Amino acid sequence: MSVIVIAFTTLDGVVEDPDGSAGTPPGGWMFRYGREVVTGDKFRLGSVLDDGVLLLGRRTWQRFAQLWPHRDGEFAARMNAVPKLVASRTLTGADTTAWANSRVLEGDLIEAVKRERRDVVVAGSFDVVDQLAAADLVDEYRLLTFPILLGTGRRLFPEDGPRLELECLATELDGPIVRTRHGRAAR
Repeated sequence: MSVIVIAFTTLDGVVEDPDGSAGTPPGGWMFRYGREVVTGDKFRLGSVLDDGVLLLGRRTWQRFAQLWPHRDGEFAARMNAVPKLVASRTLTGADTTAWANSRVLEGDLIEAVKRERRDVVVAGSFDVVDQLAAADLVDEYRLLTFPILLGTGRRLFPEDGPRLELECLATELDGPIVRTRHGRAAR
C-alpha cells in the first residue's frame, strides 16, 4: 500500500483554489492555461484508480461530487467507479449518496489509512494531507506545476511542516505545465 498525494500547484507552491470554486481573489489560476491542460488522467494514476481508493476531505468531496458524476469519458468512468473515502466529522453515510462508491471514513484518519491494503490517492484535501504527512504516511507526491507565482495562499508544504527528504521519480513537460513525481528518499 502506498499513499499518493496529487495536487495542482503554482511555481511558488500555492495549491489553494486552483479552479476558482472557493471564490478567492487569485482563484482559478489553473484555467488560465486552458481546460485541456487538466483534462483526463494528467496525474498518470492509471491502474491505481482501478485497484486503489480515493481519500478526500469533506470540502473536496463535495466539490467533486458536484462535478464527476456528470462527466463522460474513460477517466471520468474511473473516477466515478473508484471507492471513495470521505474524511468528515459532519457528513453521514446518507450524505455521500451523491457520488457513487463514496462512504464516510470510520474512526481515526491515521489509523484507517494504516489499515488500508489498497493504494490511497489523496486529491486536494490539504488538511488531510497535513495529517498524513505529520504521521509520515505520504509515499509519493504527484504534482502538476503551473508557471505562475501568486505570492500568497495555502501552500502544499507549510512553512512549519515536517522535514521531508524526497527523490525525483519522474519529470515531464506537458505544454505549459510540468508534471513531477517525488517519492520518499532512501532511508
